[in-house]
Amino acid sequence: MRSGSRCRVGVWLQQCSARASEVPLARICWAEHTTKGMTVNTPALCFRSKKILAPMVRVGTLPMRLLALDFGADIVYCEELIDIKMVQCKRVVNEVLETVDFVAPNERVVFRTCVREKDCVVFQMGSADAERALAVAKLVENDVAGIDVNMGCPKEYSTKGGMGAALLSDPDKIECILSTLVKGICKPVTCKIRILPSLEDTISLVKRIEKTGVAAIAVHGRKKEERPQHPVHCEVIKAISEAVSVPVIANGGSHDFIKEYTDIEAFQQAAGASSVMIARAAMWNPSIFRREGLCSLKEVMQEYIKYAVRYDNHYTNTKYCLCQMLREQLETTEGKKLHAAQSTQEICEVFEMGSFYEETTAILEAKASLKAKTQDEDEQMEDTDVIKMAVRFDKREYPPQITPKMYLLEWCRKAKHPQPVYETVQRPLDKLFCSVVTVAEQKYRSTLWDKSKKLAEQAAAIVCLRTLGLPEGKLNEGENHLINKRKRENEEFLNNKEHEDDHLVEASHKRAHFTEGASDSSSSEVPQ
Repeated sequence: MRSGSRCRVGVWLQQCSARASEVPLARICWAEHTTKGMTVNTPALCFRSKKILAPMVRVGTLPMRLLALDFGADIVYCEELIDIKMVQCKRVVNEVLETVDFVAPNERVVFRTCVREKDCVVFQMGSADAERALAVAKLVENDVAGIDVNMGCPKEYSTKGGMGAALLSDPDKIECILSTLVKGICKPVTCKIRILPSLEDTISLVKRIEKTGVAAIAVHGRKKEERPQHPVHCEVIKAISEAVSVPVIANGGSHDFIKEYTDIEAFQQAAGASSVMIARAAMWNPSIFRREGLCSLKEVMQEYIKYAVRYDNHYTNTKYCLCQMLREQLETTEGKKLHAAQSTQEICEVFEMGSFYEETTAILEAKASLKAKTQDEDEQMEDTDVIKMAVRFDKREYPPQITPKMYLLEWCRKAKHPQPVYETVQRPLDKLFCSVVTVAEQKYRSTLWDKSKKLAEQAAAIVCLRTLGLPEGKLNEGENHLINKRKRENEEFLNNKEHEDDHLVEASHKRAHFTEGASDSSSSEVPQ
């Protein structure tokens, strides 16, 4: 690795961290709330005269949000996340990436955020249940600037659960969800809706929404059955803005209005709105937020890739976002290479960023390794009741089908102890496993972490066997009683099977003889 290149990458990573410490005061206003008789000032988002990145599924992940902020977005919404998935998540501080991750039981990161966007990111959820929505809001509220409920998505994955645009036909449920959130959390609550078939019904709905205490209402100026190719109804958004006192955020202008930065204001004026929320135009080129004008697509894509690598974005998501930026250029040589890429490294190579990928991942791996080592040392100091050794299980050192776990189980049976109990955990930093085995009320574990649950359990069994001075079944231990036992069991099985087969043959002969006799008897009775 070239030291100069590594320094450049290191500087870029430091700049990312430095940006995190810069509080965007221009994007924040201050609100007061009362807690146990004390008036406390807390930062609250101001939704007037703002340029906002819209919530977009598969696009509104951390790299795109940070890139939008770089180019001048004031507020960024995350992609819609379903409440049922989020309530199962646990909050994990990722010290290697310097992020806060909300991780599902299958270890998949459902939502990732960082300090830099804490005061300007709004968490959008899909929900049709007030109490579940509140549970999710409480889970994330300390890491985000606001909470939004999606009430406009017309796609089936959202509406079939009673979420998204399905809520538009149930104003009582809308009022219940929003009121519960406003009363239950300290952060501002917003919602994003579509317009209804009639202007009268639309105005009636937004007035009910306003009474819940929301901080703003985002309005996609299309009906739920309309698509981007249909014209956006600016006159309806304008009528809504005039009917309520809360900020109204206009959305849906990418196709008709917004091609460059100056168009954002034109759309805002046409819709008479407080702010503008941009989706597709930002997806195609996030530098739409740049006051000085659009940057070249290559520059934008390279900056996006830097964030994707820096924050360990899944390559399929990175690839999708880059394809959305390329659009009509997907048939070029570069586009075809991107379409064929099967990893983040291959994506980086397409855009001549292979060295950046290697250097950045090397830095992150070094941080992960150091953190893991520190974590192991801390655990060794804490787990004073656990006997530890630095051992690994290598199956090449054991006969086929013989393992330390088998030996340990056999010994426990002979010694009349309860069978061994294994507790295995996976480390989020590097996805490695460690197992603790409990035998006769004593715990044992290896200090080395393994790449699979099975290997970790075998290593724990080895620690126990060696501590007790027991054989573990290795090839160099001489005669292996478990192999002999296996042979005896196999021989007994084969012998029993042969006897069973003999009995089956004998029985079949008897049946055949009986059948033949019956046939003869029957045939003798048939008239000739």
